[in-house]
Amino acid sequence: MKIRVDRDVLAEALAWVARALPTRPVVPVLSGLRLEAGTSLTLSCFDYEVSATAQIEAEVGEPGIVIVPGRLLAEITRSLPALAVEISTDADAVNLTCGSAEFTLFALPAEEYPDLPAAPPLAGVVDGGVLGAAISQVGPAASRDDTLPMLTGVCLDIDGEILTLAATDRYRLAVREVPWEPVQPGLRAAALVPARTLADAARAMTPGVPVSVAFLPGAPGVKPGDEPRPAEGMISFGIGGRRLTTRLIGGEFIRYRSRFPAEFGSRADMPPGPFTEAVRRVSLVADRASPVRLTFGPGQVLIEAQTEGRARAVETVPADFRGDEPVIAFNPHYLLDGLVAAAVPGQPRPHTGDPGGTGSGLEGDAGPSGQTGADPASADPASTGPASTGPADPGLLRIEFTSPAKPALITRVSSQADPDGPPEEPGTAEFRYLVVPLRSAVRS
Repeated sequence: MKIRVDRDVLAEALAWVARALPTRPVVPVLSGLRLEAGTSLTLSCFDYEVSATAQIEAEVGEPGIVIVPGRLLAEITRSLPALAVEISTDADAVNLTCGSAEFTLFALPAEEYPDLPAAPPLAGVVDGGVLGAAISQVGPAASRDDTLPMLTGVCLDIDGEILTLAATDRYRLAVREVPWEPVQPGLRAAALVPARTLADAARAMTPGVPVSVAFLPGAPGVKPGDEPRPAEGMISFGIGGRRLTTRLIGGEFIRYRSRFPAEFGSRADMPPGPFTEAVRRVSLVADRASPVRLTFGPGQVLIEAQTEGRARAVETVPADFRGDEPVIAFNPHYLLDGLVAAAVPGQPRPHTGDPGGTGSGLEGDAGPSGQTGADPASADPASTGPASTGPADPGLLRIEFTSPAKPALITRVSSQADPDGPPEEPGTAEFRYLVVPLRSAVRS
């Protein structure tokens, strides 16, 4: 093999592919990255669970295939000067030259490296900016607890031309709907994708670049509105010259649509920037067991948090509040995740009138650190992905709730409608974030 390639192009592709390498490979060869030179250079890896492939332009003097230590190659390339990189092989040695820098790596046994998985059948196509933004919104709600594999995934729920992403860790439930183009009209299918792998795929997604989603749907013949049987096997995401393939999580996801109450007794609308930043500042004095309490009054919301015997913070932000229950408290990390995700550019739902009613929340035993209410699954923001281009209207953050013991809903609505005008027909929010509050409260 003998190739010449731009250093920046190579480093960027290597960094993306190397993220899919296993941290603790079962066998040493799985830590390797496969370089295949043909008409272009293809970089790939596979550990029987996740595979990543990136194709880049290169001057190929001599075609060939070699397996090299993946992370080491990525680190070396990142440190090289901004010059062309030449890679050549000599027996079991891989020589890399860039300017005056020279490295020699020993190749791993190619005969022991597994074959890359075949691409599943194409299910549909979606804009990369839209899907990337949706992943960044929903991903933080997925659980990190590997003892409950079903909760570590993001459910891709397909119903015709609507793709819904949903994730939960039992104490919050995030849902985002996006338009997409299915290969089969009226397709009804679902796939449970590992959240971490999906976040890695989102790093390569950009607005205007289509993403192909390929997997084999479950049992055919599911009618619109029915719950589809989860797909099995592999799913792949193709983004330009890159493809990420991962094994799907077995088991059925929760019936998440039924977790959202039809009505809430209280509603508050706040400007997204000032409210989110105020919560972020106040949360600095809260520890893992301390809540952030919201107390709503005429035209404002009081945000407060404290750590007993150490610090206390209070800040007010303008708010339009309607309802009978003026106080609610949240885990600061969960609250911030919801606020940041709801503020991602997109189309806010119409600004509705006073919701009225009492609503019905999810109830259950207290969770960790006083978490209360039945978790959405039974009833740390992720890396920010690319966002789709949104309207000029920044909208308002809306928090709806019925009592301090039942889940609250966070969405973003338009700020154009008159809040004192007649009620409008409620629209469907692109993003919905259901979070259970904390039972404990900050003392005055």
